[in-house]
Amino acid sequence: MTTEPSKAPPLYPKTHLLAASGIAALLSLALLVFPSSDVEAKRTTLSLELDSPAEQLTQDQDTADAAQATTEVSASPFAQIESSDQDASQTAQAAPAPVVTEEKAAPNHREVVVAKGDTLSTLFAKVGLPTTAVHEVLASGKQAKQFTQLKHGQKLEFELGADGQLNNLHSKISDLESITLTKGANGYAFNRITAKPTVRSAYVHGVINSSLSQSAARAGLSHKLTMDMASVFGYDVDFAQDIRQGDEFDVIYEQKVVNGKTVGTGPILSARFTNRGKTYTAVRYTNKQGSSSYYTADGNSMRKAFIRTPVDFARISSRFSMGRKHPILNKIRAHKGVDYAAPRGTPIKAAGDGKVLLAGRRGGYGNTVIIQHGNAYRTLYGHMQGFAKGVKTGGNVKQGQVIGYIGTTGLSTGPHLHYEFQVNGVHVDPLGQKLPMADPIAKAERGRFLQQSQPLMARMDQEKATMLASSKR
Repeated sequence: MTTEPSKAPPLYPKTHLLAASGIAALLSLALLVFPSSDVEAKRTTLSLELDSPAEQLTQDQDTADAAQATTEVSASPFAQIESSDQDASQTAQAAPAPVVTEEKAAPNHREVVVAKGDTLSTLFAKVGLPTTAVHEVLASGKQAKQFTQLKHGQKLEFELGADGQLNNLHSKISDLESITLTKGANGYAFNRITAKPTVRSAYVHGVINSSLSQSAARAGLSHKLTMDMASVFGYDVDFAQDIRQGDEFDVIYEQKVVNGKTVGTGPILSARFTNRGKTYTAVRYTNKQGSSSYYTADGNSMRKAFIRTPVDFARISSRFSMGRKHPILNKIRAHKGVDYAAPRGTPIKAAGDGKVLLAGRRGGYGNTVIIQHGNAYRTLYGHMQGFAKGVKTGGNVKQGQVIGYIGTTGLSTGPHLHYEFQVNGVHVDPLGQKLPMADPIAKAERGRFLQQSQPLMARMDQEKATMLASSKR
């Protein structure tokens, strides 16, 4: 039996063998570098690490972009080898569905801050809303037009639905108030939200080492409260000329707080002012009829019949004199009043309640107001720039009411108030005149007053002692 010799395997050129080996190596590398499950695992991780809906929306877009990039990579020479029909089916079952649908259904929150030149239309455009949306909002009711009263730096918050339409518009217009427009079945509904502040008392202490306003601000007292303090003690202290370095003040006042933030102040409850070594005290008291006023700690009224100075924080430029040389007429002429220099337009206050005998032009005094206070007293205010609204000849004014503004009308070398004070028709020095007192606390209310004033005085003493002790440590 003869056996046929076996056939030898075909011999391939050496170059073909090297090429086949190279392709096999590249195929192995592709399977290691581009496993399809890694792309899906990375997407899941992004979804789990999101902190907010806004970030989720951004990350979803990033994920979609990554998926698009992956599709483009799959078009490489290795795509057919990586994705057999069976592998593709397994990958589709194993891969979690991207969490995008839920986020699209949720409102989209946008915020814009009003800049110079912005209108409601430009702000709507910034968040992608058309002009028709502005018209729809404004047509919803008169109150909605409050959204057009924009202030520089004001923030508007938009909530957009999945369809890109406006669902809610919100803006904070002050520390206490915000306005909201919410879309419902019957259109937009307007709502104003007013926060009710917590009222508490606060204490400040200050020492004057420059001006009163600067020292008060350094101590933490607002400009309004500083003015209120000057008004309270203005019957005894001339803030134009009496203030000295080293003078001290203590103030307890109402403070309005919302969520731990001070949003406003109320009236001064009690205060103490030491001027040139003499201390004055004041306590706010509201009687049973609801009328509030300030009294000394023992119940005497802080309110005199006249204000000592009719202009706040002015500088005395010329005093009362019977032999002063007139700066314009250049001759000796009695100066029967006091001149208070202050910036043009500074308010001038009525020194007391009374009837306006004149609100008009009077010779060298220029624009002038003359007020009769009862039978014995009369005051004159000259060189005014103009008169306050409602002040006219024959009318009545209240103490502290603004009657006009500093000017240079008449014979005047610069903006100032010429102020005269007459008693029974005789000119007297308003700086040296002893002013009549107002009524003290009624006897029937004295006990109630002391129940309020004594704890306030004690607290000022305690607060000051604690503060001084802390500063020495």
